[in-house]
Amino acid sequence: MNNQKQQKPTLTGQRFKTRKRDEKERFDPTQFQESIVQGLNQTGSDLEAVAKFLDASGAKLDYRRYAETLFDILVAGGMLAPGGSISDDLTRTEFCLFTAQEDLETMQAYAQVFNKLIRRYKYLEKGFEEEIKKLLLFLKGFTESERNKLAMLTGILLANGNISAAVIGSLFNENVVKEGVSAAFAVKLFKSWIYERDINAVAVALRKVGMDNRLMELFPANKRSCEHFSKYFTDAGLKELSDFARNQEAIGSRKELQKELQEMMARGDNFKDIIAYVREEMKKTSISEQLMIGIVWSSVMSCVEWNKKEELVCEQSIKHLKQYSPLLKAFTSQGASEIILLVKIQEYCYDNIHFMKAFQKIVVLLYKADVLSEEAILKWYTEAHVAKGKSVFLDQMKKFVEWLKHAEEESESEEEEEN
Repeated sequence: MNNQKQQKPTLTGQRFKTRKRDEKERFDPTQFQESIVQGLNQTGSDLEAVAKFLDASGAKLDYRRYAETLFDILVAGGMLAPGGSISDDLTRTEFCLFTAQEDLETMQAYAQVFNKLIRRYKYLEKGFEEEIKKLLLFLKGFTESERNKLAMLTGILLANGNISAAVIGSLFNENVVKEGVSAAFAVKLFKSWIYERDINAVAVALRKVGMDNRLMELFPANKRSCEHFSKYFTDAGLKELSDFARNQEAIGSRKELQKELQEMMARGDNFKDIIAYVREEMKKTSISEQLMIGIVWSSVMSCVEWNKKEELVCEQSIKHLKQYSPLLKAFTSQGASEIILLVKIQEYCYDNIHFMKAFQKIVVLLYKADVLSEEAILKWYTEAHVAKGKSVFLDQMKKFVEWLKHAEEESESEEEEEN
């Protein structure tokens, strides 16, 4: 018996097999454009029919490959060249956003067309947002009426959540900012956005993408001031937007102030200098004492590394706050400021679980240091406290409050006897 395995014959040479999926099709949007334009010319200005045509065409045409061409046609009637001009050598349609009537109702109807299309073909979402960013960069190439329509549409799309507020970043491009194009566009955009939702929803969307502190960039560098922004948008009927911008600037100022305060504390600057600096900033930025005591409290509590053990953090906080009590005292000259400080202490102890048992000791310390008055503590106890840890902290304060009330009664009776 032959145990050797018989060698199998082998093929010599090489054989190549080309798969269809490996063959890259040349990018040629001409035929795609002709199909879309022909369909739009047939549906005319009936936007319901347009939506149905686009829905059906997605099954036959390559929307994924020609998304930019599709959106260019729906907005401008044909493919856009860099800068915003339409390519004249290709078929174009008069039934598009730029030739539509310039009013909010018509733009709402167009927004629905885009909404239905993207809902049906989810993969178009990203391409659509990129298209809007591109169109905003091309604003100078469009007529004023075309810009107005695009602005209203963009505001509605933002309100509906079809696109992210990140698209606004395109308006900060220097070429668009020049000659006031960005600012004028922003007026129409924010008017339709706020009309569809409200300023609070707009604020949330802007903060989500870090655009809330960049709105000044709608103007050239020499006009980027809160005063100019406020006047421009208030005159345009958008006072709520100018108020929002003012508020954002104030928040920014407060953050900078807190940062500087923490640095002064870290350097060990004396309290006299810190107090003088803070009072000067209060004058400059019109910050009230009630707002300032919150900033001072946050700064004081942020300038130390806290122990992670509950039994040790209580002792550490008392020692630390005893040292900084003169600073807190300087900004609690009003009863309202004392109440704010008490609420801030309550919130801090609740949010930082290691401090839960330290609340009463902190309040008593600040009472003895003449930072908090008995009137403020009693008012906080009866009506001014907040919900955070309410039952725990009221229970902690019960005996001390009873002592305060008793001391107050004794004081009143002594006064009566003297009289």
